[in-house]
Order: sequence, then structure tokens, then C-alpha cells
Amino acid sequence: MFAYENYGIYPDILVVAKSLGGGMPIGAIISTDKISSSFGPGTHGSTFGGNTASCTAGLAVLDYLIKNRLAERSEKLGQYFIKKLMQIKKKYPVVKEIRGMGLMIGMEFNEPVAEKLVQDALDDKIVINKVSSSTLRFLPALIITKDNVDILIKWLDMRIKGI
Repeated sequence: MFAYENYGIYPDILVVAKSLGGGMPIGAIISTDKISSSFGPGTHGSTFGGNTASCTAGLAVLDYLIKNRLAERSEKLGQYFIKKLMQIKKKYPVVKEIRGMGLMIGMEFNEPVAEKLVQDALDDKIVINKVSSSTLRFLPALIITKDNVDILIKWLDMRIKGI
């Protein structure tokens, strides 16, 4: 479920937010006993601390993630996505690198083409993100399907061919 699990390490403290609430405002701190023992009553809190609706949403999100094995699913779908992007990289020298883990994937180009691709995607009702003038970031929802990936790959292949 967390990136650190891929590296054989365990953090002393882990902060999670945003997706935890499925759109509701929530954040959480997960820590070792040693760290958590340093927090006494009144030493930490937040604007939304203890919000019943947000906490209920957080529990529902965690339940859904676990029951539907979304972490395992995203790892497999991410491998599929990267494999398909690597096929595009082999076809077009303008693609410099594909990198990522799970469904957080980057596609770097040898030229500053990211802005044009993002705008073309929006025109075609596809949402992608650029993190620099030459790098796209794909960070789809964990419920993305293989068919969604295939549609994007077909679109990228067509657009990159024209660069």
C-alpha cells in the first residue's frame, strides 16, 4: 500500500492525507511506539481533527482499498502500463525514458513536447500532467482499467508519431 514497502525499510513516522478521505479532508500520522509516545494530550491536532464524517470516509476508503486489493492491482496494472510505454519508447527516439512504480509513471522526452501533449490530451478529453517541459506524469485513479490504459497508449502512439 505504501512505497516504502518496496525497499525493505520501515519509517519511524508516516504521514498520509488526500486520498485517505476519498475527497473528504483528513490526514493521519502513523508511527512507531517510540515516536507516538512523545505525543501527549494537546501536543498535536489539526483543523479537521476528529471530524466524524472525514474519519468515517477514511475508514471506508481503507476498507475499499483492502477488500478490492487495489495496491496489488495497481502494481500489476502499472507493470502493464510501463510495458506498453516502453513499446512506444522503442518506436520513437523522441522518448528518452520511462520510469515509475505502481501507477505513478513518468515519460521523459528528448524535446520540450509535454505542454503540447497535455493540451492535445485535454482537447481529446484525456487528462495527463506535465512535470516539466519534457516530462509527462501519469497518476491515474487506482480504479483505472486495462482498457483505459490501452486507450491512452493508442492515443500516445498516434500523437508521438506526429512529433
